[in-house]
Amino acid sequence: MNSIKNKKLLLSSITTCIALSFTSQVQAEDSVFVGHLADMSGPTAFVGKNYANGVRDSLAYINAHGGIDGTKLRSETIDYGYKVPQAIAAYKKWKSREGMVAMQGWGTADTEALISFVARDKTPVFSASYSGHLTDPTGKNPHTKKPAPYNFFYGASYSDACRGLVQWAADDWKEKGSKGKPKFTHIGANHPFPNAPKAACAEYAEELGFDVQSPVVVSMKPGDFKAQCLSIKSSGSNYGYVANIGGSVLSLIKSCDTVGVDIQFMSSIWGGDANMFNAAGSGIKNYVFPTMTPFWGDDVPGMKLVHEISKMSDKSGEQTRVHHYMRGVCSTYFMKEAMEWAKQNGGITGENVKKGMYVNKDWVPKGLEGVCLAANWSNEDHRGINQVNIYKGNYENGDVKVEKVSQVTLERRDDWLGY
Repeated sequence: MNSIKNKKLLLSSITTCIALSFTSQVQAEDSVFVGHLADMSGPTAFVGKNYANGVRDSLAYINAHGGIDGTKLRSETIDYGYKVPQAIAAYKKWKSREGMVAMQGWGTADTEALISFVARDKTPVFSASYSGHLTDPTGKNPHTKKPAPYNFFYGASYSDACRGLVQWAADDWKEKGSKGKPKFTHIGANHPFPNAPKAACAEYAEELGFDVQSPVVVSMKPGDFKAQCLSIKSSGSNYGYVANIGGSVLSLIKSCDTVGVDIQFMSSIWGGDANMFNAAGSGIKNYVFPTMTPFWGDDVPGMKLVHEISKMSDKSGEQTRVHHYMRGVCSTYFMKEAMEWAKQNGGITGENVKKGMYVNKDWVPKGLEGVCLAANWSNEDHRGINQVNIYKGNYENGDVKVEKVSQVTLERRDDWLGY
């Protein structure tokens, strides 16, 4: 009997030692996992690389400066090539193998495809898709495709940004003394990203007195778009919302310039940056686009931190970053501060990180004043930003010239939620 008892005591002692050792190891390696989806090689890589670098540099900088109050951020970046199946596979891998607590995402098609997964798993996703469909956490609006309680993004939704642009266009039309109803055309691929604001923006354009033309479908891939440009020309459209990005936009501008289209182009937030202006050259004129951050050389307090973050991948500090990079930084830092709140209020779990997104009002991450716009998320409304800064860009004598032309603050109308 004593022998059996001694064996049991020995086994219990060994088990306790293993448990204590494991606990000590976990405490010594306190960390949480953040997945990062990026398009570095697909059709949106033209801007995807810049945004992804902002996220990666931010994650590295946070870790180099103490993590989340001592908790390190483990992360992996997967280039999913803008393919939905690969995005879903990456998400499932991270969730099952890494115990992912949050994800930095990218595209509209994949983010919308993952809505039900992340809601079920209680995994906050901070995407670079600003689809209005992600803004209704409860599904109370009839327009809402699916409730998206765990989806967040930094910036005005694509729908609100387009509404801001047509509001500017309505004022521009009047200021020019133009007569009659201005004509508006949506130009983009038949794909979730370009389509995201199409119906919502067209409805608001009609509300503002525009004559909305039939959408013109243009591939996300570069090509010869003279036929589409001739269609735009024959419609007599005055303002065109360019919903694509990268090479497709460059091809559109070149093709329309060739056939003599006289139209005011306005783009999504991804369609206008210094790289695009430099690539388009003198063919681009008075191109209007929205932003949610200042530019690299602007003198605002928070740009100092952005420049330090940038050195994580550019030690020289000489590389100029486009505004997409800054939005990647803002997205990561809102997540960071929500995680800090979560750690102090029950631990860094997906559910607690989500709760942390609702704590602050007129919220700007510490150190990024003047870079990130003040955000307000609530458990009934995930339209964090409703301000749209509108710029006009030109390429003149080898230089990109950009000027701010308007700032629009959108209403938080109930009928616009999730749309």
